[in-house]
Amino acid sequence: MNRSTTRTRSRSVFGVALPLALTLFGGALRVAPLRAQLQASVAVSDAPAIALPPAAEQIAAAVLAAPEDRRAGAQVLGYVRAGESLALETLRAGTNDLVCLADRPGDDRWSVACYHQSLEPYMRRGRELEAEGVPGDERQKRRWSEADAGTLAMPKTPATLYALSGKGYDATTGKAIDAHLRYVVYTPWATQESTGLPLSPPGPGGPWIMFPGTAGAHIMITPPKESAAPAAPAAPAAPPAPEKAGPAPPAGKDPHHR
Repeated sequence: MNRSTTRTRSRSVFGVALPLALTLFGGALRVAPLRAQLQASVAVSDAPAIALPPAAEQIAAAVLAAPEDRRAGAQVLGYVRAGESLALETLRAGTNDLVCLADRPGDDRWSVACYHQSLEPYMRRGRELEAEGVPGDERQKRRWSEADAGTLAMPKTPATLYALSGKGYDATTGKAIDAHLRYVVYTPWATQESTGLPLSPPGPGGPWIMFPGTAGAHIMITPPKESAAPAAPAAPAAPPAPEKAGPAPPAGKDPHHR
């Protein structure tokens, strides 16, 4: 399938409906259960000194990014020791169309993700380039170029990624700490014109398109982060005396026009 055909199909999908979703990955085809295809060496300094959570804990944390009814059947990729490095491999085979990625130990942030299996070639290629030392922006451009050339498979229809970040995972409660979930819907080669979406967030939680016109084009949906405790409502002001009442305040703007 050439690039123009893929663009036409992507646009026709959006002519029907905009799927719910949101950053960070891409590809096509069912993930083969071969270690050689799934494993990617990850260079981590002082890997032997890094605390590596048990496989069961990595699995339990990774699937929190997925919708609750998809967690039990998701494939999970996680980390194991491989000499002086950590390697990514399948910790649990899946029975549905989601692939979940465990948090990488040893860095200063906690993040897990689950994505549609059609994104795995794109995601796997990104991991391969990272292992080769290719920096982030160049990894993006390299994958886009390969997809344009037809050597890197991309989803034929919109494919969703769920990204969950926070301060860590509490194995006792089975919950992420200070978690925030966002959605990415990959729509290769989609544009602002083909989707009707803005190029920046239209408001809190509103969808917008990122990297339009590229193989990595995707819809971002980032719900506002919930406050730890809602602010107490302000006390209502006392109504003015009738003889001192002023003119009515002007009507507010239509929220759809902000």
